[in-house]
Amino acid sequence: MTWLDLAEDTPFGLDNLPYGVFSRGGELARRVGVAVGEHVLDLSAAAEEAAAPFARLLDGGVLNPLLAAGATTWRAVRGQVREWLTEPRYADQAGAHLVPRSEVTNHLPFEVADYVDFYSSEQHALNAARIFGGAEARLPPNWKRLPIGYHGRAGTVVVSGTPVVRPSGQRKARQAAEPSFGPSKRLDIEAEVGFVVGTPSTMGTPVPVGDFAEHVFGVCLVNDWSARDLQGWESQPLGPFLGKSFATSVSPWIVPLDALEHARVPQPPQDPEPFEYLRGAEPWGLDLALEIRLNGHLVSSPPFATQYWTAAQQLAHLTVNGASLRTGDLYASGTVTGPAKEQRGSFLELSWGGREPFELAGGETRTFVEDGDEVVISATAPGFGGGRIGFGDVRGRVVPH
Repeated sequence: MTWLDLAEDTPFGLDNLPYGVFSRGGELARRVGVAVGEHVLDLSAAAEEAAAPFARLLDGGVLNPLLAAGATTWRAVRGQVREWLTEPRYADQAGAHLVPRSEVTNHLPFEVADYVDFYSSEQHALNAARIFGGAEARLPPNWKRLPIGYHGRAGTVVVSGTPVVRPSGQRKARQAAEPSFGPSKRLDIEAEVGFVVGTPSTMGTPVPVGDFAEHVFGVCLVNDWSARDLQGWESQPLGPFLGKSFATSVSPWIVPLDALEHARVPQPPQDPEPFEYLRGAEPWGLDLALEIRLNGHLVSSPPFATQYWTAAQQLAHLTVNGASLRTGDLYASGTVTGPAKEQRGSFLELSWGGREPFELAGGETRTFVEDGDEVVISATAPGFGGGRIGFGDVRGRVVPH
């Protein structure tokens, strides 16, 4: 029930209410908002007018103060927002702070503290191994023992819509005798799901799997842009560096964990059984349906429920050595890929390493991302009463070096 005129199929209904940061028109001031239907509730203004106890957490134009306040406060704010949007007595008061989404500019919703990228899709890991090692290649021996990941660059995490400049660096083709320097020729995307940390932890104290929901505020979409030729040459013997650090795009809306209760599913069976610190009684697999579009054409539909390692296990592994969490930490799932060809979450897989160009509507083909291409990743998840909730798009257009 609500006094709002919401379409039945809106991805931003009352069971979603994702948070973001926006500005309006030519205004410089940034506001904390909640997406609802075709509007954004200016939460900063609504809380200030109502003298809400959490208003001070929203006046900085960034989500970090709210993130740091902890799970009890997150639930209280969400409950108050739902009350404002459902109780008729608040219609005039809250309605005055609704802004059409078409009139807002979205900004990076939180200051990113640290960034970690994982590698949690078994099918993606197998595909990558076979692309580079042949049909008989297998997973690395540690892959089913621990969630593999690497630490990335927080300063190049950008909000959806930010242009991506084609990176330059050293690359060496397999048949070449010497490396060369120049713009990447194998620019790729990775469709991922990101998790935003709110409550920090103490250095030296691991975070148990069961405390996942007390530390993680919500979920967003991630496109971890990848220069495969730079990555292949520099990752000998260490891991990703310049091939990954030039841009990571995130969606502008952070969906609260509480909005995903109906999307929770058991994860795939794990064999061998993980170490005790990676075991949890609660299911934290998520039934998210992703879509990847290139210049408006649907090229893949990866399912997130097939991920081998869950976000709760990733958080436990991330901190098991005593590393501390900071408010604004972002960690991503790694490429989301399903078992079918049309479920592959990167162009590396869709073109099988560039050897099998994939077709677009109209007869065009691609192996990797070309200058001028726009990639859009979206996702939905089950909501209350059989509906779907949305995450908004994470989009990026490639511009020449």
